[in-house]
Amino acid sequence: MTTKLERIAIMADNSPKAQAALKELSAKYDFLNITGKRSKPDAMVVLGGDGFMLQVLHKYMHRQIPVYGMNCGSVGFLLNSYNPDLLIERMQEARRAVLHPLIMYARTMDGKERQELAINEVSLFRESRQAAKIRVTIDHVVRVQELSADGILVSTPAGSTAYNFSAGGPIVPLNGKLLALTPIAPFRPRRWRGALLNHQSSITFEILEPEKRPVSAVADFTEVRDVVSVSVFEDRNISLCLMFDPEHNLEERITKEQFSF
Repeated sequence: MTTKLERIAIMADNSPKAQAALKELSAKYDFLNITGKRSKPDAMVVLGGDGFMLQVLHKYMHRQIPVYGMNCGSVGFLLNSYNPDLLIERMQEARRAVLHPLIMYARTMDGKERQELAINEVSLFRESRQAAKIRVTIDHVVRVQELSADGILVSTPAGSTAYNFSAGGPIVPLNGKLLALTPIAPFRPRRWRGALLNHQSSITFEILEPEKRPVSAVADFTEVRDVVSVSVFEDRNISLCLMFDPEHNLEERITKEQFSF
């Protein structure tokens, strides 16, 4: 099904490669100014790497603008290959992947509360030389009484190929309706390597001995230090739409990543 696109915005990171691409595309196409107060684009082109794509998705998350990324960085897992030709036609034929972010509620040792959103993952890390001790509760049932580890993370399917995979977690199919719960360098329980959870699960981490073993919580790239408890669940009130060329759709990339040797 072809989607008609008439008003398209564009954003690029500050790298020379992305800026050169911006100049080339701006000479070929008429883009909408995304910063205008009355700007209502049908879609947005993003030039950069995965990190810049995440920044843009966070910044414009609540405007729910479909995003078509082109890789001008390194990995580019969330982006298409850069090609300046037939851009509008490719965007109109693109397949769309709808993602839902994680919402993180964190409470710190000084009693303050923070709320942040994550598209890839929410991660907890030890702040000192001593291992973190964390109690893990799923849907109000304690599943791990005491995890001794460098930390633990909750990943979305889109983020499962990133830090989650590096930490030994499973790659999750985009339509799997699952979240990956993965410990980071676990010491006890020695045989526990994580779990796959229903995407509607509510996960709570309670930090044990927070003064002696301080822990920070990170939602994508936003860090909250000295937490005592962190709750995480999927926020289905927010939908993010990523557009991919048919031969490079996100579902296929996630599948292919599982067969990379």
